[in-house]
Amino acid sequence: MDDTESTTTSADENTGNLCDNPTRDTLAEGLLGLLKPTVDQLDDRVRATRISQLELKQQIDSLNEELLKVREALNNHPDLDPYVKKLIACKHKVTVVLNVLQASQDRLNEIRRMVNKEKSVRKVAETPSEPEQSTSSGITAQGGIN
Repeated sequence: MDDTESTTTSADENTGNLCDNPTRDTLAEGLLGLLKPTVDQLDDRVRATRISQLELKQQIDSLNEELLKVREALNNHPDLDPYVKKLIACKHKVTVVLNVLQASQDRLNEIRRMVNKEKSVRKVAETPSEPEQSTSSGITAQGGIN
């Protein structure tokens, strides 16, 4: 045999044999009948997979947009450190003023207590002295004679 000669037959030469062979047609129909449900099921699953992949792609795109918005929001935030320091300084000042006010209120309460005590001491001192000065001799508390 020459190297240039081919042992394979062309498709044109065998097409005539396909139509004339009933055994081959029966086998083909049988194989097709066996494989068709599997092929149909596989086709349905491929279709479902493509649909779910499309939905997943849409969700990923949506998530990507949201992540871009979050990144922009994080990059555009103002520097809050100076404001935090100002708030801490104000808190310290308020605490100092609160302590001064508390001390002033304590002193004021102490003064009120001392004033009330002094008033009660004066009332006690004035109340017993009046009956002692009114004696039977007729001399009144103002030093006059009855």
